[in-house]
Amino acid sequence: MHRIFKFGVCLVIALTGISVFPAFAQNYPERAVRMIVPFAPGGTTDVLARILGQRLGENLGQQVLMDNRAGAAGNLGTAIAAKAPPDGYTLLLGVVSPLAINVSLYGSKLPYSPVRDFAPISLITKVPQVIALHPSVPARTVSQLIALAKAHPGKMTFGSAGNGTSNHLVGELLKTMTGIKMVHIPYKGAGPASVAVFSGEIDMMISGPPAVMGFFKQGRLYPLAVTSATRSPSLPAVPTMIESGLPGFEATAWYCMMAPAGTPRPIIDVVRVALIKALDTPQVKQRLFDEGAAAESSTPEELGAFIKAEIDKWEKAVKLAGVKLD
Repeated sequence: MHRIFKFGVCLVIALTGISVFPAFAQNYPERAVRMIVPFAPGGTTDVLARILGQRLGENLGQQVLMDNRAGAAGNLGTAIAAKAPPDGYTLLLGVVSPLAINVSLYGSKLPYSPVRDFAPISLITKVPQVIALHPSVPARTVSQLIALAKAHPGKMTFGSAGNGTSNHLVGELLKTMTGIKMVHIPYKGAGPASVAVFSGEIDMMISGPPAVMGFFKQGRLYPLAVTSATRSPSLPAVPTMIESGLPGFEATAWYCMMAPAGTPRPIIDVVRVALIKALDTPQVKQRLFDEGAAAESSTPEELGAFIKAEIDKWEKAVKLAGVKLD
């Protein structure tokens, strides 16, 4: 009799759980949603988050609050998101560096697992990297930059959004493929790095276009080349690294939306629908284009498989560049 009673209680709980999740999703969200941005304000990740944040909030019916948590090449903010309650009220603006590259760079020291600790929602965009020079640097082509660096080994400096970020690795690959020696200066995001380069603190930086497009338009930085296989529609006059004489030189950064693992699928679906609706608006598409990006989307399953493939791809890139973190 006791066993029958326990079975009945478990059955009721199970059935109740089945009915509660859809109802919970129908009511979600009932308060503001936090979006963790794992880099400093002003950089590519932050720009993309703010372009999407307002529209996403409108579609969800609640405010989406930006929470910039910069540090450790995106690991700090990403770890905070991984440990947040899986209730849909904390989202992560996911980035290639902490979700793929850092798996190889940090190994067992990485304080989270991109695969185990997150529930994928959707891809947002893929963007090329761009080499941005301070106008005083006497180079207007990649070959001129290489010649300049070889003439002054170890004197030129390049900045990035942090150790192990995709833009750092692009710089290391440039050094590896050309034999030049440059000094890497890591910052806590592309925003601080862009300030450093246009102020003349460093010679150049490698970044996603959103962090530097405004400076290109103002003439405060010079766009030398993009790292995609084809030219960027937003920077049509800027050659690719391949066109500039470095065959096989291709690297793109990507951004996505994630939630802590265990977030109920109905909530994941609500956020994904709201996100895709935001990405599909003409205003967001134009803003992304103006910043050198193009909207993309995916299913959670597609994004999960994509991240696993990217972890493998960047492991090879890390080994090729010979990057080691202290």
